[in-house]
Amino acid sequence: MPLTLTLTEGVIPLASVKEAISKITDSMLTHHGLLGNTVMTPNITAHVSILPKQTTFSGGKPFSGVWMEWKVPAFAFASRDIQLAHFAEATEIIRALSGGKQPVENIYTNVIHTVDGSWNFNGVAMTDEEIGAEISRG
Repeated sequence: MPLTLTLTEGVIPLASVKEAISKITDSMLTHHGLLGNTVMTPNITAHVSILPKQTTFSGGKPFSGVWMEWKVPAFAFASRDIQLAHFAEATEIIRALSGGKQPVENIYTNVIHTVDGSWNFNGVAMTDEEIGAEISRG
């Protein structure tokens, strides 16, 4: 379940990117009750894009932003409580790693849910029910 983290260069130190991904991943797993799950943990993947300052905009004006986007099966982030808790925590992780300089109003989050049956788990397209069965083993 990939996380795409996109940041304007300089928002957090490059040396802190691994820490950001680790903490955001742990937050996602924790809020879904899956921290330490041996099946789910390796299926949380991430990639980071760091964009030059002159290429990020808000309202047509240059600014420094952060975008976190999860692509997940429909059962993930289905609870409003999980949404609120995880994204508040993930936002704070980025704000803290920026040394408090990145305004929370310039940290954006969203979730994209996939079509049931299209999620590839262990090389096989699985339904939400089949993924749930796999996760319950871990």
